[in-house]
Amino acid sequence: MFRPGKCFQAAAVIPLILFLSGYLSGCAIPNARPQSATRDRAFIEYWPPAPESKKLRLAVKDLIDMKGVVTTAGSEFLAKHSPPAKQDAKCLAIARQRQVQFVGKTNLSELAVAVSGMNAYYGTPRNPVTKAWWRLIPGGSSSGSAVAVANDEADVALGTDTAGSIRIPAACCGVVGLKTTFGLVPIDGVYPIDPSRLDTVGPMAKDIARTVEGMDLLEAGFAARYRQAVAERPPARQIRVGRLYVEGTNPRIDQAVDNALAEAGFTVVKLGPEFADKWNQAQKDAATVAAVGAWLSDRKFQDESEVSIRTKAVIALGGLNYETAYQPALHRGKAWKAEMRKAFRKVDFIALPTLKSLPPHVPLFGGTLAFEVRMLALQNTQAVNLAGVPALAMPVPIAHQKIPASLQLIGPGGSEAALLSAGRLIEEAVQPR
Repeated sequence: MFRPGKCFQAAAVIPLILFLSGYLSGCAIPNARPQSATRDRAFIEYWPPAPESKKLRLAVKDLIDMKGVVTTAGSEFLAKHSPPAKQDAKCLAIARQRQVQFVGKTNLSELAVAVSGMNAYYGTPRNPVTKAWWRLIPGGSSSGSAVAVANDEADVALGTDTAGSIRIPAACCGVVGLKTTFGLVPIDGVYPIDPSRLDTVGPMAKDIARTVEGMDLLEAGFAARYRQAVAERPPARQIRVGRLYVEGTNPRIDQAVDNALAEAGFTVVKLGPEFADKWNQAQKDAATVAAVGAWLSDRKFQDESEVSIRTKAVIALGGLNYETAYQPALHRGKAWKAEMRKAFRKVDFIALPTLKSLPPHVPLFGGTLAFEVRMLALQNTQAVNLAGVPALAMPVPIAHQKIPASLQLIGPGGSEAALLSAGRLIEEAVQPR
């Protein structure tokens, strides 16, 4: 088992981990892959509904327990050695009561620790945004959930979000994803990464209306609160949106977000460099906290041959931060929450791109830790988890481009209904006329 010590020199070891993970990921002979439940590899378990069924079709990320089904977390090891769940996760209670049509358990990054959404054992879900042979990554870790709704195999899919795992695949696959307020949706029965600080469950769908239906399966009475928010919300021009610009963002992505906000008619207020600096620090701190959380939850697998080398390398990187950067990151996290509360006294929402660029293509020879690090640098999501507030990722068009950008709209704690109401205004404004 990997155990970092005070004398451990992280700077010297990180390049070694990067090298070994890159070399071995490309050279090792993969284990026999199970037959995919669907051709697009969105599902680990798939239960097709009857053709005449009118029930809402719900897909569930295979990080969430369903009674009688093995929760694999996208892992060969757990698939082969874990018993079926004895009961449902608490977040499925409303869906069970309403007797929705469960259509399957969706694929994901192994143990939910990779941003790309690739899975060496179950296969990588196929992003349908482009039909070219060289496909875009689906984004992780809720990759199968995003692909399932994008391919109309489910009306709603549930995902989990610790540092962006709902919003990143939503951005990559051109769908809507909602990261919920920390603690709003129960996570009992959800495979943990950092359950005490970051882990959340939320809905994904093709549009705002279906995302509202998904949220209504997670929080009792949500649909009524959403309808009230729609009825009571002031005109778009009275909604103040703080626009955050992040260095390194593709100008066409920024322009797509600006155009969408303008077309919706919001009053946009540019957030200054001081807030941007604090955001950037929160991004780093959240990444540290999430990585350490993954190490604390999954270090027990470091000697298991049925866990991929790439996943072990990602977990090991979290261990490097445990005795050095972790406590300072937690300390700054408290100040960051206060900073976000301060910002929301001046604006209703904060907007920025979900990703700094369009998603890259799936690597020809399989993913490496270096590729995951590259993906981590593209996401603008982690700081939201550190603050514990909700955020909506939704597609917006880019001029002269078939692949959409993704706008991320962030609200204060408990503002999911208002967020989706604002998202509805954006969706209506950018739809082709």
